[in-house]
Amino acid sequence: MNMLLSDTLELPAFRAITPELVTPAMDALLAENRTAIAALCAQNAPDWSSLPGQLEALDDRLSKAWSLVSHLNAVTNSPAWREAYNNNLPKISAYYTELGQNAELYNSYERLAQSPAFASFSDAQRQTVQNALRDFRLSGVALPEAQKQRFAAIEERLSSLGSKFADNLLDATQSWQRPLTEDELAGIPDSHRALLTQLAQQRGHEGWMATLDFPAYLAVMMHADTRNLRQAVYRAYVTRASDQGEKPEFDNSALMAEILELRHEQAQLLGYGSYAELSLVPKMAPSVEKVMEFLQELAERAKPAGRRDLEQLKSFAAEQLGLADLQPWDTTYVAEKLKQQQLNLSQEKLRAYFPAPTVIAGLFRIAETLFGVNITQADAEVWADGVTYYEIRENGQQIASFYLDPYARANKRGGAWMANARSRRRLADGTLQLPIAFLTCNFNPPVDGQPALLTHDEVTTLFHEFGHGLHHMLTEVEISAVGGIHGVSWDAVELPSQFMEHWCQESEGLAWMTKHIETGEPLPDDLLNSLLAAKNFQSGLMTLRQLEFSLFDMRIHSQSPLSATGIQTELDAVRREVNLLPPPSWNRFQHSFSHIFSGGYAAGYYSYKWAEVLSTDAFSRFEEEGIFNPETGRSFRREILAKGGSKPALELFTAFRGREPRIDALLRHTGLTV
Repeated sequence: MNMLLSDTLELPAFRAITPELVTPAMDALLAENRTAIAALCAQNAPDWSSLPGQLEALDDRLSKAWSLVSHLNAVTNSPAWREAYNNNLPKISAYYTELGQNAELYNSYERLAQSPAFASFSDAQRQTVQNALRDFRLSGVALPEAQKQRFAAIEERLSSLGSKFADNLLDATQSWQRPLTEDELAGIPDSHRALLTQLAQQRGHEGWMATLDFPAYLAVMMHADTRNLRQAVYRAYVTRASDQGEKPEFDNSALMAEILELRHEQAQLLGYGSYAELSLVPKMAPSVEKVMEFLQELAERAKPAGRRDLEQLKSFAAEQLGLADLQPWDTTYVAEKLKQQQLNLSQEKLRAYFPAPTVIAGLFRIAETLFGVNITQADAEVWADGVTYYEIRENGQQIASFYLDPYARANKRGGAWMANARSRRRLADGTLQLPIAFLTCNFNPPVDGQPALLTHDEVTTLFHEFGHGLHHMLTEVEISAVGGIHGVSWDAVELPSQFMEHWCQESEGLAWMTKHIETGEPLPDDLLNSLLAAKNFQSGLMTLRQLEFSLFDMRIHSQSPLSATGIQTELDAVRREVNLLPPPSWNRFQHSFSHIFSGGYAAGYYSYKWAEVLSTDAFSRFEEEGIFNPETGRSFRREILAKGGSKPALELFTAFRGREPRIDALLRHTGLTV
């Protein structure tokens, strides 16, 4: 039986899922769904079970299959998987566009919303119907036929362009390598040298190898004393997939321009002035103007701190390191040296206290304490060595599960993310389908049989992605369209993930996740105090960096389409406003900005900062009542995690916090309070 078409509640047999299975499985599923949808459209008096209930069942089967394909393409990328994914992506895109433009289905939902039964629907049912009607309209259901067809063609083309953008970035990242001499290793700690040795061996070389995989990139940028090496690696990294890169065949320039052009056309077809306006329709933010005001206000608040941060870096670089002309390829290195001197805090010294197994155990203990669950490892087939599977239980009853794929390896996309493997929903026979999550990171892998040692930033990333996972897995909604992360306003979806990061900055939380790799000793007081003192180290510059990305994203999506040159001009303009150490003219950050060109954050990157207001304000209640207070934890689970997208995000936040969000906690937590 085709593993992709299985309707059982069993776990996927990953080793049996091959690229050759994808096309026949997708073709069969899409054909079956289209036949079933045609029957749904013929109803005169639809009710919940005969319309949204039936449509959810069809979507669930398709999304479970496609999520496996998407996941395996990302974590075991190969020519065969890429071909299978890219050949079927246009079919999936066309199907959902066709579904969104089905006027008969839209009319059936309208009749359902106007029926007497609608008043008796649950919150989740009403929200599902209202979201569906909104999404129909945003899919062009009301457009004249010719414009409908154009909208559909744009949607299909955009999905292909986004996939090609991601492929180019992965190929450009993996194609670059540089053998290193022993002299160039000066300053790089032994654990990082072991990684560089491992990378060389994997590529059939002796000695050491620098690559653009993020752990290797960071090892050089943070520790290498050889400035020319830092500059070379920096240049290769920031010119990936661009006109300035070494491989012109991976240049994303034309793709970015076409993506912006098509998004703008799509927005205009629907009657919006820009793609940014269209993007905000299902979000919390009321308007493009309000988003820009929010970002610009934060930028003004961050600039004084940013100027102090930069002056501190420049002075230290000149006086202590002989670098009179601080450059972007120096800042990570200088900041690490400054942190070591100023706070007696070395990332390398700190890593010894963050063995991955200890961190993971501490993360689980924190979640168990706050949310009243138990997390245990269980046996399951996985797709690669180093991947583990866990079950979440409450009162002995399993309620969810997840796969954790934490380490970087060849043919795995960079970055960190949570993806939906399976949604929680009540099946027609009364069975409850439990949610399953994919949690993916790209940390330094274990070397020489020793556990992986994480940086504090990597620990924070793990907590962040697990927060997304908790949102998905601890939902109590039994309608997948508004359960977990589904149906949540995009600018609120980062609330649980950023919320979980706070335990990485608290002494009580750190005590549960640290243990020296050799001695087993807890984090000593001097290192703990230094780590806590470093919470807002260089936070002014870091805040401005995020605001640069957010402002750039909103600006290029809130005006007429830009060429590749125009995109660069707009980024340069934003940098003149908020970047206090402008990068060189050949920097092409935008060509690897996958969040907005191949992810879901187009005209939505601001949501990281928007949600940070929510997350810090939510955490401030724990500061008031105790960061491990189980009653507060249960309240967060009950009001935020359990309800997913079944109610508006602001309503859920207000129910938890007892009031609407305030920016005060964010300013305090980032050291920007005057």
